[in-house]
Amino acid sequence: MNKVVASADEAIGDITDGITLMSGGFGLSGNPENLILALLRKNARDLTIISNNCGTDACGLGVLLQNGQVKKMISSYVGENKTFERLVLSNQLEIELNPQGTLAERIRAGGAGIEGFYTPTGYGTPVADGKETRIIGGRWCVLETALRADFAFVKAWKGDRAGNLIYRMTSRNFNPMIATAGKVTIAEVEELVETGELDPDHIHTPGIYVQRIFQGSNYQKWIEQRTVRPRPEA
Repeated sequence: MNKVVASADEAIGDITDGITLMSGGFGLSGNPENLILALLRKNARDLTIISNNCGTDACGLGVLLQNGQVKKMISSYVGENKTFERLVLSNQLEIELNPQGTLAERIRAGGAGIEGFYTPTGYGTPVADGKETRIIGGRWCVLETALRADFAFVKAWKGDRAGNLIYRMTSRNFNPMIATAGKVTIAEVEELVETGELDPDHIHTPGIYVQRIFQGSNYQKWIEQRTVRPRPEA
């Protein structure tokens, strides 16, 4: 089965205004850079985006915020983006904040066909407002529901024509679970190989979860906060 498309623009050709999108990445690591820029060019509006964060003002998903394409963000960490802050405070952007582990599990549950789960995280805080709570094992827990999306964008290190994917290092934090939770999952990879070339024991996302795949290009691999250790005096 060949799931290869020629480019990011072709891969997102059927995305329309108002869709819900999941996008992989942890900070700026593992961002589906080509797909984000293709969506910027397409200028689809009123998007609901589910992602651990929204990048920075100039990188990652932040460029979609700058362009006014995002209606709502379902996220965990938003501290690197001044545009995000401005839009939320001016009521131009809806926001649903989640504890990071809860967000990860809501996405994983969506991909696994689990409609909800109980967690003690967030009990007694605004995170629990309006949600069902109950005592389990002697602890108060909050009912959290699964997250799914119309489209899921993921970025992998290697992939084959059948959509099997291998991630590298920090890119494995959210990309693998997001790949399972989209109705249409689109993968961009740094290296595209023939089906059968990947060691089955090394595959992180089986191709059954991926509908489209293409080889990306011109990766910037942005860094949010570049720091170096102090140099010893000469």
